[in-house]
Amino acid sequence: MFSVILTYAIALFVIIVFFKLIRIVPEQESYIIEQFGKYRKTLGSGLHLVIPFVQRVAYKHSLKEDVIDVDPQVCITNDNVQVTVDGILYLKVVDPVKASYGIDNYKYATAQLAKTTMRSAIGKLELDRTFSEREEVNDNIVKAVDEASDPWGIKVTRYEIKDITPTETIEQAMEQQMRAEREKRAEILSSEGDKESRINSSKGEREEAINISKGERMRRINVAEGEAKAIEILAQATSEGLREVASALQEPKGKTAMSIRLAEQYIEQMGEILKNSQVSVLPSDIANVKGLLQALLPAVSPRSEGGAE
Repeated sequence: MFSVILTYAIALFVIIVFFKLIRIVPEQESYIIEQFGKYRKTLGSGLHLVIPFVQRVAYKHSLKEDVIDVDPQVCITNDNVQVTVDGILYLKVVDPVKASYGIDNYKYATAQLAKTTMRSAIGKLELDRTFSEREEVNDNIVKAVDEASDPWGIKVTRYEIKDITPTETIEQAMEQQMRAEREKRAEILSSEGDKESRINSSKGEREEAINISKGERMRRINVAEGEAKAIEILAQATSEGLREVASALQEPKGKTAMSIRLAEQYIEQMGEILKNSQVSVLPSDIANVKGLLQALLPAVSPRSEGGAE
C-alpha cells in the first residue's frame, strides 16, 4: 500500500515538475526569468524550458501599446484662469528588463509625470490658446514624458487632451465674449453688404449716365450729320437750279421768259395783298406800275415787237 502511494506521489511530482519546466509565452508578451532572486534572462514568445524551484517567472510584460487614462486635474493658465484638464496617454514597453527593475510601477509613474508636464504646459498658455494649440501641448507632453521615461524602458507614442473645462464663471464670460464677437461680425458683414450695395448702385448710375451721354452724343451727331446732309443737298439743288436758270437765260428769248415770270409773280403777290387787306393801298402814280411793267417786260414792248418784225 505504501509503495502504491509512493508511486502516485512520484508520478504527481513528475507531472508538476514537467508543467513547471515548460513555459509558453504568448505573442507580444515578454517574461522576465530570475534564478535564485537574480535576473537570468528574458523570454520572448514561444515555448521555453524553466528549471523548477531554481528559476521563476518574476515579471510578465505586454509589448502591445497600452492606454492610460489620465485623471482630470486643475491647471492654471498664464492669465490666471483655472481649467480642469484630462487626457489619454499611449505608451508601450520597449525594454522589459528596465520596465521590471528600473521602476516599481511604470504606468502610475508615467501617468503622474504626464500630469505634472501637462500642468506646466497649460501654465505657459493663455486660456484662448489652450483651445487652439492642443496639438502643440500634446507634442510637448509626449516629448517631455518620453525623455523622462527612457530609463524605465518605456516609449510614449502620443498624448491626447480629451477635455479642457473652465469654471462656470469663465464659461459665462467666454459665452458673452463669443456673443459679442458674433454680433460684431454680423455688424461688419452688414456694413460690408451696405457698402457693396452702394458701390454697385453708384457704378450702375455712373454706367447709366455714361450710356445716356453716349446716346445723346450719337443723337446729336446723327442730327448734325442729317442737317449737314440736308444743307448739302439743298445747296446742290440750289446750285443745280441756278445752273439751269443761267443755262436757260443763255437760250434765245430766255431773258424775256424770265421777265414775264417776274411780272406774273409781282402781279400775283399784289393781288394777294389787295385781297387779304381791309384797306386797299394803290401807288400814287399809277404810271409807275406801267413803267415797272415796261422795265420788267422789255421784250414785249411795241419797240421790241417792231424790231422783231
